[in-house]
Amino acid sequence: MSTPRHAPLLIVEDDLSLQKQLKWSLDRFESVTADDVASAVLQFRRSSPAVVTMDLGLPPDRDSVSEGFRCLEKLLELDPGVKVIVLTGQNDQDNALRAIRMGAYDFLAKPVDPDVLSLTVERAYRLYELQQENRRLQMQQSSDVFSGLITRDPGMQRVCRMIEKVAPSDATVLLLGESGTGKEVLAQGLHDASRRKGRFVAINCAAIPETLLESELFGYEKGAFTGATKSTLGKIETANGGTLMLDEIGDLPMPLQAKLLRFLQERVIERVGGRQEIPIDVRVVGATHQDLQARIADGRFREDLYYRLAEIVVEIPPLRERVGDPVLLAHAFARRFATEMRRPVPTLSDDAVRALEAHRWPGNVRELQNMLKRAVIMAEDDRITALDLGLRAAPAPADDAATLDLRTVRENAERQAVITALARTDGNIVRTAELLGISRPTLYDLMSRLQVK
Repeated sequence: MSTPRHAPLLIVEDDLSLQKQLKWSLDRFESVTADDVASAVLQFRRSSPAVVTMDLGLPPDRDSVSEGFRCLEKLLELDPGVKVIVLTGQNDQDNALRAIRMGAYDFLAKPVDPDVLSLTVERAYRLYELQQENRRLQMQQSSDVFSGLITRDPGMQRVCRMIEKVAPSDATVLLLGESGTGKEVLAQGLHDASRRKGRFVAINCAAIPETLLESELFGYEKGAFTGATKSTLGKIETANGGTLMLDEIGDLPMPLQAKLLRFLQERVIERVGGRQEIPIDVRVVGATHQDLQARIADGRFREDLYYRLAEIVVEIPPLRERVGDPVLLAHAFARRFATEMRRPVPTLSDDAVRALEAHRWPGNVRELQNMLKRAVIMAEDDRITALDLGLRAAPAPADDAATLDLRTVRENAERQAVITALARTDGNIVRTAELLGISRPTLYDLMSRLQVK
């Protein structure tokens, strides 16, 4: 078996002569050694092993607690997925079973047959690798619905998970977020993850004149107005059986708000100039950058319509709050535009990365997309610089309200480090692991624990 280059075997044994024997008998595996709890934890942090062999009978501490159990507990805290094989005395089966209940992978009684030990270690490696690959595939599969949405930000990933949960239902969804944050991509993902067989239809309520918007939404009959030479389906009817996205619904005129409310209540429409009620089965997704509560207070939006639309409310974070995403998206846009223009795919210089991370993105993803298209065109060579982007690096604002809880601080720091490293390496797992100084399996576990995709 070829063992993972970045996932060594850790041998924990206080008897140095036995430690050498174990290392020799397991020489087909890359290994590191430790002789007590402190050195085992240190080696674990340094090398991120996939498999550990550990003498369960390490000398007890002054409280007569076996250091073997203490060591097992600490290693499993560092990586719950690590495979620990405990070595016990012939008459120590009770402690061996206790170790299994704590999370050990297997146990072997001393003296250990080298061939049996080698086979057990090999099986542990195989299981570890299978679990890591399964976790990676699950992470990849969960993001397939949102293939058009590129993100590793925890907040944006929570939005995706929320939409995945809502998708199988028929609940009306209201997407709130600044312009350019990806509302239509999310609405499309919601439709794709649903059971609906009809079309996904989107209409921008702010882009169509008020005099035409009613017929665009509800359709019209022949002769309904001058130029209506034939009956025409509206967007609502076109989306029958599917999903209708009403973008910038906060700009919908008041008369149409009343007609839309009736449709949402009765699930029937009448075309302009028609008298026949047409039943419609459509999932409605509203989206707006407007503060609808403020518009309700000003009398510009119906409160009853808001509550019809807001069965599920999803707030989309702006790009400036999505840790690591500006660089990640920049790589993706650079590849896309370079391919479209039949040019070599450029890389991002260090100053470009710093500038992207520091910029506040008032135009969100749309601004970034335009910036990268211009940079691909204007770049002098195969590297995009901050100058090509029209940006300059600036210090990030200090967070005066940062939490002092050490566990939260550590998790936030780890999450931000992983997301930033993934963004800087364009999602390359090997390079990301090297940049962070950890193994690939540990990186996969870290991404799973921190919910980074």
